Amino acid sequence: MKKIELEIVALSSSVTQTHSYAVVLGEINGLRRLPIVIGAFEAQAIVVALERIKPSRPLTHDLFYNFMLSFNIELQEVLIYKLEEGIFFAQLICSNGKEIIEIDSRTSDALALAVRIGCPIFTYENILEAAGLFMDQPSAGSTEETSDTAEEPQESNTQPSSHNLKTMTIDELNELLHQVLENEDYIQAIAIRDEIKNREGKK
Repeated sequence: MKKIELEIVALSSSVTQTHSYAVVLGEINGLRRLPIVIGAFEAQAIVVALERIKPSRPLTHDLFYNFMLSFNIELQEVLIYKLEEGIFFAQLICSNGKEIIEIDSRTSDALALAVRIGCPIFTYENILEAAGLFMDQPSAGSTEETSDTAEEPQESNTQPSSHNLKTMTIDELNELLHQVLENEDYIQAIAIRDEIKNREGKK
């Protein structure tokens, strides 16, 4: 099965849901994005590593990383290998110099380790096809910044709940998806994407 390499392109807080975060993985040399909802603690752990902040004492992921170094265990890659009922499953592909060991992990924990170690992140094409969002080509000179919370965009006058997404047409959902992606509200984008996928599956 074809693997696609990803990189962390953004860490976004939700405009519509308090204390919700999405880590956004981008297809290398591609336009697809894979947003994954994570908790506040995991978001903080990822930001600390991305920004190279040195905490006074090791965080949990720092401790695990130091443990791996001490026992000569190499994290070769993170693989997001399954999507089931909206939940992503990941593996740490490790080597002890003699054999390859696959360790199950929460995706958020795996990503927090990947950014500390600098190992590649992969997923399968079918997962990116099912859960990815296709972004427009960025304009010249534009950049995506990664931070603990995205810059607060102006809220749209109409931010629907998951309930009234069901009353919208496919065209309206696609238009709304475009709007929330511009606002970098990936949490809401996930809900809209899932509603679109659900309807397409029933055709």
